Amino acid sequence: MREYIENRTVRLAEYIVENKSTVRSAAKKFGISKSTVHKDVSERLKEIDRGLFDDVRIILDENKEVRHIRGGLATRKKYSEKRKNSIVKDKVL
Repeated sequence: MREYIENRTVRLAEYIVENKSTVRSAAKKFGISKSTVHKDVSERLKEIDRGLFDDVRIILDENKEVRHIRGGLATRKKYSEKRKNSIVKDKVL
């Protein structure tokens, strides 16, 4: 495996563990795709550093368990803001 890929993989894993980050936010931070992050931390990392891989798995499993809650909260926020904007428009008119 190329050295720069190994370095990126380890940096991604450390970032995820230190910040309890999601794959999406790590991808955004590093300017790469979610697919690349996922492949790095779920396949390549296992060969590079098994201990770090296990730490990342814990974080990613926790994120997976609560993603439906995050999705629900995001939807709630979206419609709450729409409702608020609608009320503001009605008062202006």
